[in-house]
Amino acid sequence: MNLRPSGVYRTVVAAAYAALVLAVAAASAAETDTERLATLAREFSDPLTTLPQFFLQDAYTPANHGTDAQTNRVVARLIVPRIPRFTLLPFVQLVRPSLFLVTVPTGKGAATRTELGDMQLFDLFVLPWPTAKSGLRVGVGPTFVFPTATDKAAGQEAWQLGPALGAVYKAFPRLLLGTLVQSPIAFAYTSSEHRTRNVVTVQPAILLQVVGGWYVKSADASWTLGWERGAPTILPLSLGVGHVTVREGWPPLNVFVSGEWIAYRHNAPTAPEATVRFGMTVAFPNWRAW
Repeated sequence: MNLRPSGVYRTVVAAAYAALVLAVAAASAAETDTERLATLAREFSDPLTTLPQFFLQDAYTPANHGTDAQTNRVVARLIVPRIPRFTLLPFVQLVRPSLFLVTVPTGKGAATRTELGDMQLFDLFVLPWPTAKSGLRVGVGPTFVFPTATDKAAGQEAWQLGPALGAVYKAFPRLLLGTLVQSPIAFAYTSSEHRTRNVVTVQPAILLQVVGGWYVKSADASWTLGWERGAPTILPLSLGVGHVTVREGWPPLNVFVSGEWIAYRHNAPTAPEATVRFGMTVAFPNWRAW
């Protein structure tokens, strides 16, 4: 009996082996793409991200406490990371300026006006401890508020400076846990009739990558905690969904939509009841090496 494999047999075995190699390679590539999308999804919501990006968001509030007006706020924000050789200190530096275009009520009725809001900026330095292997990163630095509003209803008419702290935990592959805490304190006013009540703002962030570029998150609500007598306290909750798209030759794109509801408020006669947010972020990974 001839047990030597025939030419057809060898061909079939070779084809099966090639198919297996291609399947493994495709699975590996798919896994790599999944990991890349998961990493990008987390970096788009990471308060300490070193990914250069441009953020644009529209927050529409159809119902407010204390007024019949429907309000809106457009936020344009840059995240500019600076590596140690471009910073004054031997730490990664994160500069984040934010500009606002706000539609505010003029009274308790439905009338509104659209104005520029105060400019905000924080400048965080990412600490070298704990180490990156721990999954926990911490950043500290100053936060500023500049009275650039074109109407007193759109801003606070105060120069403000205070501490900021960011923390993020990314030890789990598809999960991000983080927070950004800011406490700007007014030290000068542009109007003798206006006085700002100092508060602490806390923006918690929870993000879970689901499948492909899709993720769910609760990362858009900012808690306002009044620590001065008469200062407002507002605790909103948010939930949203987003998608990260990566195409050859194009910068990574993140789009999301989320809803926000006020769970608690105190000393805040005017505050949003519910808000719908639509956002887009464009990343520029090649700029990170500059």
